[in-house]
Amino acid sequence: MKQIKRWVRTYSLFILFASILFFLIEWLVKKEMIPAFIIPAPTSVIAMIIENWKPLIFEHLSATMLEFSIGFLISVIGGILLAVWMFFSKTMEKIVYPAVLVSQMMPIIALSPIFVLWFGYTIWSKVAVTVFISFFPIVVGAYDGLKSGDKDYIELLRSMGATRWHTFIKLNIPMALPSFFSGLKLATVYALVGATIGEWLGASEGLGYYSRRMSGNLNAEGVFAAITILTIVGILLFAFISAIEKKALFWKKY
Repeated sequence: MKQIKRWVRTYSLFILFASILFFLIEWLVKKEMIPAFIIPAPTSVIAMIIENWKPLIFEHLSATMLEFSIGFLISVIGGILLAVWMFFSKTMEKIVYPAVLVSQMMPIIALSPIFVLWFGYTIWSKVAVTVFISFFPIVVGAYDGLKSGDKDYIELLRSMGATRWHTFIKLNIPMALPSFFSGLKLATVYALVGATIGEWLGASEGLGYYSRRMSGNLNAEGVFAAITILTIVGILLFAFISAIEKKALFWKKY
């Protein structure tokens, strides 16, 4: 109960703003001040989701979440391993860190067709886009966190006979967690966006494919239904990672 009260207190202004926006758009569309083919009435979007619940949720959302899950898992495992490797090797840091930064300067829309050429219209082209777009915040968050270890603590542990590995386990990892979780929360959202972009460029299922098909049919309700579901899923994923963060960083005050 306390958790719910705290949640309501924290997000009460946002809930109020969202409610006002919801009813304002509904009123403007019903009064035909805004064409429904540009912005549909929120109640029409909700009706669209309810009417197409099975294909939207069980077919298209399931496909998107599978691509997201595989890509996000690869990003997390690969990002952590690469960050640790760079932390222990100056040579790898000088080679890989700039390469990771440069990769983010490349427009994902331009690179996505290349992934289609390499992997075809299979799930792996969408996974590749997901990994590419979500890899960066995990690597940078984990690496910068590992590098943030306080020198005074490091000297203290070394004076007590701790090896570099002991220092890494006892000091560097705990101090890296806040930065790592910040990167992880960003990567969660980016990975969902990446999976959707991959579906836009070539797929036969998924919410990205569904929204592109609805857009081609000038069905604004269908497009906004897909966007609404993706937004809700993104918020839930972000909240889930935030809950894990609070459990892991129990000493930190929120």
